[in-house]
Amino acid sequence: AQQVIKIVNEELVDILGGETRRLRFASKPPTVIMLAGLQGSGKTTLAGKLGRWLKDQGHSPMLVAADLQRPNAVNQLQVVGDQAGVTVWAPEPGNGVGDPVQVARGGVAEARRALYDVVVVDTAGRLGIDEELMRQAADIRDAVSPDEVLFVVDAMIGQDAVTTAHAFLDGVGFDGVVLTKLDGDARGGAALSVAQVTGRQVMFASSGEKLTDFDVFHPDRMASRILGMGDMLTLIEQAEKTFDAEQATKAADKLRGKGGEFTLDDFLEQMQAVRKMGSLSKLFGMLPGMAQFRDQIESIDERDIDRIAAIIQSMTPGERAEPKVIDGSRRSRIAHGSGVAVSEVNNLVDRFFEARKMMSAIAGGGGIPGMSGMPGIPGMPGMPGKRGKSRQPAKKGKPKRGSGNPAKRAQQQAAVGQRSSGAGVNPGAGFGLDEAETPNLPEDFELPKEFRHLMPPGS
Repeated sequence: AQQVIKIVNEELVDILGGETRRLRFASKPPTVIMLAGLQGSGKTTLAGKLGRWLKDQGHSPMLVAADLQRPNAVNQLQVVGDQAGVTVWAPEPGNGVGDPVQVARGGVAEARRALYDVVVVDTAGRLGIDEELMRQAADIRDAVSPDEVLFVVDAMIGQDAVTTAHAFLDGVGFDGVVLTKLDGDARGGAALSVAQVTGRQVMFASSGEKLTDFDVFHPDRMASRILGMGDMLTLIEQAEKTFDAEQATKAADKLRGKGGEFTLDDFLEQMQAVRKMGSLSKLFGMLPGMAQFRDQIESIDERDIDRIAAIIQSMTPGERAEPKVIDGSRRSRIAHGSGVAVSEVNNLVDRFFEARKMMSAIAGGGGIPGMSGMPGIPGMPGMPGKRGKSRQPAKKGKPKRGSGNPAKRAQQQAAVGQRSSGAGVNPGAGFGLDEAETPNLPEDFELPKEFRHLMPPGS
């Protein structure tokens, strides 16, 4: 099974382009990037996200409002540009007034005059593929001679993305693909189809409503996501951007028993930092083995963190520093001050002590209770897996019963026979790599009790 997963993973990565495709910048500024796609695919919002990303990369971008047909498209781009801190060129009010070709051409000229080094041209979309759309997009392309034409496709439309992409490729032509709305149910199968049919690589991916929910597309990570194996590298990158290194170090020292006790104030800071990374359902979805919990993860109440913050902020500094002093009368007062039931205060205090114990175990290198080490990520113990060679042998006990399904039981027995004969992949290897740890199959995964309170009852 491991060898099959390894082969499928490699094929997916190859189909998706193999390596990350970077933007091509003009040798003489400005670099012109043209966005094309259907109406509703998220082009205008994406223009702001791309502008912010370029600004963070050290460029000086300018957005050009060449979508003059969709109502309020120009106003929307101006709002998004203000939020991103990027200049917007909008000489026409839109709403059917003005010539988009002249606006695009004038925007490039203005960028050259004002020394902007990148121009992002937002063009009009349609509710469906039509001749007028293709002609207008082709005219804008001919007027500004873009260095990159990016086709923006909604990942949620599934295989319809193939038809749309093929029509745009024939009518206008494009150099790369941008996937939007990857935070929904879609795992990215549209990316696989579009890349295969058009031969154009996916270059960027948008995974949320915030301007920061945008990054370079990584084929290997998307292949892992399609296979339901999570995306730990993206999760780690987001954590590095969000968490303050000094605060994280202090919190880790407290959890190791250095520099004082880990308090409710520290707990709240960590929870709020996690909130900044995105929705809890999105973060859980990046963890390996969580695909089977898709329905439960999507049912997580994002307001839990707000309730936790209200409860903690209703405590005195002394109570936050030492929760053990919170007796019955104090809990009643805290519940009244935060507008919740006493049972919710009780649950929070109990969950805090459980979480502190769990995080102390992680900080000390012991892993999450009930979960063995995570493969391939130093210092990140915690996901279910079979013990590698460096681990101590497991205690002997009753042999594990086989599955009640005859076909699955036969598969398990065959796997045991293969391991005992020394054939196939090293049993301690993930994707055929020696000395790594192999994640269990999703059906063998059990969510640790410390996270179960986030799931709906009955899951």
